Amino acid sequence: MPTKGIILAGGKGTRLYPMTSVMSKQLQAVYDKPMFYYPLSTLMLAGIREILVISTPEDLPLFRKILGDGSRLGLSIEFAEQMEPKGLPQAFQIARNFIGLSDVCLILGDNIFYGKLDFLRDAIKNNSGGTIFAYQIDDAHNYGVVEFDSDRKILSIEEKPESPKSNYAIPGLYIFDKDCAKFADELTSGTRGELEIIELQKRYLADGRLKLQEIGRGIAWLDAGTPEMMLEAGSFIHAIEKRQGLKIACIEEIAFNEGLINRDDFIKIVSEMSECSYKDYCLKILNKI
Repeated sequence: MPTKGIILAGGKGTRLYPMTSVMSKQLQAVYDKPMFYYPLSTLMLAGIREILVISTPEDLPLFRKILGDGSRLGLSIEFAEQMEPKGLPQAFQIARNFIGLSDVCLILGDNIFYGKLDFLRDAIKNNSGGTIFAYQIDDAHNYGVVEFDSDRKILSIEEKPESPKSNYAIPGLYIFDKDCAKFADELTSGTRGELEIIELQKRYLADGRLKLQEIGRGIAWLDAGTPEMMLEAGSFIHAIEKRQGLKIACIEEIAFNEGLINRDDFIKIVSEMSECSYKDYCLKILNKI
């Protein structure tokens, strides 16, 4: 059964206030695209075709306006409301019916990955419970931290420890099997008054069903959750695109390259775009195919 995807684009975005007093942080621009285009493109490039977008009742109409039902991109996209943010595992409770008997890949709406996604495709293919990822970073104490041995056996998982046991952070990208909603129901709120994703990971670890996939040096992971990090992410995207002449997270191009839409579909999509540099890029792609 194909793995499904969830983009968690809810929350209050307090770290980005006052921008988020207008609209969701995931709808804010990172260089020339809405932030959520980047996690959406990650799921698409990983081979996921059924996607659930979870956001607030106020912001969901905007996501629906942009994405529709996903069919123009060859996807099936559904939407679900998060009335109040109560921790990441809540996403699995909200998505219970969507997940059904499938594995699910959850990506946070402010997480950006750049580079070959073989690590994610392999993890999806080989998942047999839960899979988390490890990314080497200087400020690991700001994230969940995983400690592991040379055989990638997980030794410990901690949430934002003052003294990390390793410098490997756990990015906002997770794979779980169908039991994730049931296990989320069994969790109790932590000190922050929310369900903690670390506790869900520990539940799988206790069962001996949590794998670790290390993300190597060829992949960039960016967290755009603060104004400074948004600026850094935008500068990174701009620099790569300017250098290569190729866009990152152009979801229409990805849909075509992945065989989700044909040439006529792509032409129709581009013809409906407003005049802008994004359309100019798509026209260049069109002239090459």
